[in-house]
Amino acid sequence: MNRNPLFHPLHRFAIFWSLLLLAALAHGEASFSVVDIPTRPNVTQRLLVFAPQNPKAAVVLFAGGHGGLQIASDGSFGWGKGNFLVRSRQLFVDRGLLTVIVDAPSDRQNLAGFRQTSEHVADIKAVIAWVRGQSRIPVWLVGTSRGTQSAAYAAVQLNAEGGPDGLVLTSSILSDPKSTPLPSMRLDRITAPVLVVHHELDGCKHCSFSDISLLMRGLEKSSRTALLSFRDGQSQGDPCEAFAYHGFNGIEEPVVAQIADWILAK
Repeated sequence: MNRNPLFHPLHRFAIFWSLLLLAALAHGEASFSVVDIPTRPNVTQRLLVFAPQNPKAAVVLFAGGHGGLQIASDGSFGWGKGNFLVRSRQLFVDRGLLTVIVDAPSDRQNLAGFRQTSEHVADIKAVIAWVRGQSRIPVWLVGTSRGTQSAAYAAVQLNAEGGPDGLVLTSSILSDPKSTPLPSMRLDRITAPVLVVHHELDGCKHCSFSDISLLMRGLEKSSRTALLSFRDGQSQGDPCEAFAYHGFNGIEEPVVAQIADWILAK
């Protein structure tokens, strides 16, 4: 067996990523790659990664719904391309943020019933470690709708043990009889900065703005918190879907701009 450390999968990913980032910097533009990183035994986590020039921080994006984006090798999506965070990915890149979109892991088709498990936390921890290993910049988890359950649960479980440098929760799940909503999590274990972003007219029954105070009260141990609320935009179709107020339809640019400004604030 060849024991040269350069042949270890993590080292191969590091070399590949370094070459990709250098190429992007040389051309002064963002490039993307589809990367499968090892997480748990015999499991890999697929990521779609966008590298802007001189990134100041990294955002790891978790889509809502069942979260099984089915990212292909060419960067296309089998599902979820209209999701707020997915369709806004270039806006994050344009603000100088290394942008990483998370798919379901290789041992399952989607994240339904998986977001609040130790296995999911292990996958997210591996993603955070991988991004830190390539970029040496702060890593933030950003979730929308059901994606907030992934981001918040991981932050609760990991905290300082390989957890994120910050958290952004957009269109958070505030009530749900079938799973644990954010206000019912042990949010007091989160000490990293947390930004909550919500539309005041969100019509999704799990995301009523009237319940947002329950979430904010739970973040009392966070080192820095803020609530960004919006009333503009337009709502189309199902109130829990991506092109309703729930998905910040029509106001993606100002929403992402304010998120990025808050992440990058000294």
